Amino acid sequence: MQETEGVIKYHLDHRQTATNPDWPLSTMNSWRCLLYKLELIGQTPTRYMGYGYGNISQRFIGEQFIISGTQTGGLTELSAQHYCLVEKADINNNSLYSSGSCKPSSEALSHASIYQQDPTIHCVIHVHSPEIWHATKELKLAHSAKNIAYGTPEMARAIGKLIHSEELKQRGLFTLLGHEDGVIAFGQDFPEATCALITALANAKECAFDKIRNFNLHSDARI
Repeated sequence: MQETEGVIKYHLDHRQTATNPDWPLSTMNSWRCLLYKLELIGQTPTRYMGYGYGNISQRFIGEQFIISGTQTGGLTELSAQHYCLVEKADINNNSLYSSGSCKPSSEALSHASIYQQDPTIHCVIHVHSPEIWHATKELKLAHSAKNIAYGTPEMARAIGKLIHSEELKQRGLFTLLGHEDGVIAFGQDFPEATCALITALANAKECAFDKIRNFNLHSDARI
């Protein structure tokens, strides 16, 4: 896929303001650090044209949410200046209104769609995991279609339908087949969402090991 990672595709109205001291950034940072160490958020020269990947958000008031800024994936730890507040999202008009010392992630519209669907969802995590993404079929994961690009109203609307589908009632995680290696997890809190990610990653690695083992067994049988 040649799609450039990290490009903001929605219409953004951003106000440059100081960070609000009431934002619960300590909790967000602690879970983001874990995801960074697992390489689910990060930046690698050989992947996605060298752009940073992955972002994290938390509901603030109503449908407003705090989200990590665009192209912060490569930073080991984030400070207050690397977060902003999405004040309003108009999915149908592809518009976002935000404030803070940085601009929101390119995936902010997708986060907004999830928060708008269910008031019990309080956090959203977007990561990149080749293992989970390629195991979508084997693990029977919910997913968006291949022809739907990230950061678009089409993606936001597709996510809205997924949230209310039977596939996501037992597992708050789905893959974005139109966004290379893209995976989104959500939940009532960060432990719930992160657990869904780690469980899916372990299951995906198990699938990969089984494929290698079966290939070796068949190869040995032919000798």
